[in-house]
Amino acid sequence: MPADAALAGRRILVVEDEYFLAEELRCALTAGGATVLGPVPSVGAALDLLEHGEVPDAAMLDVSLGGDAAYPIADALTARGLPFLFTTGYDRSSMPARYAAVRRLEKPVELPLLMRELGRLLGGA
Repeated sequence: MPADAALAGRRILVVEDEYFLAEELRCALTAGGATVLGPVPSVGAALDLLEHGEVPDAAMLDVSLGGDAAYPIADALTARGLPFLFTTGYDRSSMPARYAAVRRLEKPVELPLLMRELGRLLGGA
């Protein structure tokens, strides 16, 4: 199944604090047929959306959000059984061991790769 087909009609939580990148991600995901939840720029905003908003089908998390780490969001997604991936400029060794198996895309992220990886999270190719 192509990534666009896997994303069509799906709700994707985008947690990214760089405005232009967040907007680029929103546009790409929307063009792929997804509904974007957010983008949200902070841990607090993401946790609030998870608590009070629509339930995402998957999420993509920038690891560093204005100096805060996105791990509380990852913990909340894990507790709910929701798939996610990280985007980061940091190497794998700087991340907690509990997230060793989580897909990590290095910034700058290529949008086609991101779309494919989100499609995989959602059961696509």
